[in-house]
Amino acid sequence: MGMTEFPLVVGVDGSDSSLQAVDWAVDEAARHGLPLRLVHASLWERYEGRRPSFSTDRPAREVMADHIIASCTERARLRNPGVKVSGEVLPDDAVSALSKAGHEAFALVTGSRGRGEVPGLLLGSVSLAVAGRAVCPVIVVRGSEQNRQGALGRVVVGVGESPGGSRAVRFAVREAETRCCALEAVRAWRVPAHEYGGRPLPDFVQGEDDAARVYQEQASTHLTEVLREAVQGRPQVDVRRKPVEGPAHKVLLKASADADLVVVGARRRPGHSGLQFGRVTCALLHHSACPVAVVPQPD
Repeated sequence: MGMTEFPLVVGVDGSDSSLQAVDWAVDEAARHGLPLRLVHASLWERYEGRRPSFSTDRPAREVMADHIIASCTERARLRNPGVKVSGEVLPDDAVSALSKAGHEAFALVTGSRGRGEVPGLLLGSVSLAVAGRAVCPVIVVRGSEQNRQGALGRVVVGVGESPGGSRAVRFAVREAETRCCALEAVRAWRVPAHEYGGRPLPDFVQGEDDAARVYQEQASTHLTEVLREAVQGRPQVDVRRKPVEGPAHKVLLKASADADLVVVGARRRPGHSGLQFGRVTCALLHHSACPVAVVPQPD
């Protein structure tokens, strides 16, 4: 089974946030022509830190789990009858269930906040853990309705230091292509403080303005090289290179306000089981104004 035949998997827990994730995932599955698999982990509460009850309410919890899956499956089918939908309850905690499901998924989709979590919490613990560990792309559905519905016609990808043709860039190109929208490839740049401010400048730099021009050109060249391979064979994708001065996390957060999706890469080091992403990805997961796709990049 090839990756394109894998289903899009969405984790559901009955919260408003997970219903938004279901709606987004139905639309995404339709765009890509993928089946949709809804997963509810019956031990979701265990991961959220609430003790499971050992009294006689076990059957009630099973009824609740079945109800969540049934209602979410019905919601998905009503939203788009053309999408093949399946749903199942897994006897596992949410992070384990979703992480395992990710081994045979086109991508995993989660809401930004879990059921029963503290109001105002920026990002649920399940979504954070899954985004930091999964072997497939993880999309955390967040932001306003306009951003979630894909009404802005723009996919943004953050281009970091990884070598050309990174998975994140290829994922973003494919998203822009299926949405028939523009792809904005953003590369943040800054002039290091030591380039001016009393220290000698390199021979090829004639001052602060010249230093800025040099770093901007380097960022632009890097974008061209990374995009060349990713857009090969996809001439119809409208790609816009955007080198922007500033810290990468602030640059991408600003770009997310007018985007349908922001895509970033996260390096995965073999043998490391903890959360594996840096400041930029963390900032986006907590504060982005639109859905965020975290695409694993083997180190």
